[in-house]
Order: sequence, then structure tokens, then C-alpha cells
Amino acid sequence: MLRTLATAALASLALSGCAVDRPVGPDKSHEGRQDLADLRAGIWISPHGCQYWIIDDGAEGYMSPRFDPITGRPVCTRVPVDFPGLATGDFRGG
Repeated sequence: MLRTLATAALASLALSGCAVDRPVGPDKSHEGRQDLADLRAGIWISPHGCQYWIIDDGAEGYMSPRFDPITGRPVCTRVPVDFPGLATGDFRGG
């Protein structure tokens, strides 16, 4: 009997913590920053010679391969690049 009462008391105590209405802070799914469509992308050249579009909005960075519009293949050079890892353009100017 005592064990049943103790179990019921612990269960009600545990559930009472769920009923507290606390503020959760601002909605993180809506940020007050500008739209990504307004940012200007730069080009990063990988150590393998392939080019990538990059954008950095200050909080997150975005990168995707650069494709040739005619062939649809990634834009890569076969010649060793003088500056592997080079980033050009105003990709941080977001």
C-alpha cells in the first residue's frame, strides 16, 4: 500500500513539471535577416580544381557545385590550380 502511494506521488510530481507554462523565447524558424535571394554568390575553387558557388550570410554558409549550363557537368579544370582553396567575389557582403 505504501509503495503504491509513493509511486503515485512520484508520478504526479513528475507530471506536474510538464504543466508549467514557461516562455520559450523567439521563434527560431523566422529570422529577421534578409532573403537569401538578395545575397551575391562568390566562387570557391576546390583543391581538385572544381568550382563552387558560395554565399555566407554571417550566421551560415551555403555552397553548391557550379555546373556548365550547356553540358550540365560540374565546372572543373584539368590543369593544377595555382591557388587551390581560393575564394573570389563578394560572398561575405550579404
